Amino acid sequence: MTRSADSMPTPGEANAVRLLVVEDHPLFRDALVGVIAAAFPNAEVFQATSIDGALDILASKGSVDIILLDLSMPGTTSLLGAFRVRAAAPKSALVIVSAYDSTRIVGYAMALGISGYIPKSTPKAELIQSIRSILEGEVYVPKRLHGRAATRRSGAEIQDLLRQLSCLTPQQLRVLDMTCRGLQNKHIAYELDISVTTVKVHVTEILRKLGVRSRTNAIIKVSSLELTRAERSAPTAIRDSGSVTHS
Repeated sequence: MTRSADSMPTPGEANAVRLLVVEDHPLFRDALVGVIAAAFPNAEVFQATSIDGALDILASKGSVDIILLDLSMPGTTSLLGAFRVRAAAPKSALVIVSAYDSTRIVGYAMALGISGYIPKSTPKAELIQSIRSILEGEVYVPKRLHGRAATRRSGAEIQDLLRQLSCLTPQQLRVLDMTCRGLQNKHIAYELDISVTTVKVHVTEILRKLGVRSRTNAIIKVSSLELTRAERSAPTAIRDSGSVTHS
């Protein structure tokens, strides 16, 4: 069954597989949820259309078994958004479902310690099997990328940045994400319903933990996590033919 963000599971479903689909494109989200519902009829499937929405669901609904996350979510720096979800749900299997399958993007995404990377071009049968294998504790990468992704080493700069980000609190990560989107302190304070002084404290701590002296330097440093900017592609959808293909 599928559930909206504000629906609750019944007691008899407590042991059902729980999945969270984080995807802003309605066509692909509906298709993906449909495939999951058909393959896992007893599953609880929650849906979010933004990183903040996903975090709200995780906070209100509790842990889930798998999070299927589009890497190109609006309102965030791609890998930073994924990192925020990873930090909020460290025990959940985080799986990237993306239109991008370049070696660079897969390698950097795997540096997060994710449980799988599923291109949106993946056939339905393979998609279902990949989810099954991840539920069994395996790490899934498509065969055509397996050798390259397994041997690719993310740059030292990315690895160091991810280690630094792990020192930030969830609120600091959110402030950083908003800063990278160009929001000023007063706007961040309004969005988070906190004082400007509190925002300044967060920004000071963020700069210290990232080892930079200014907001601009922080934005430049985190921009290396924007993996998909130069690789935009057309929306995708799961077709009746049984595959996830470019429309």
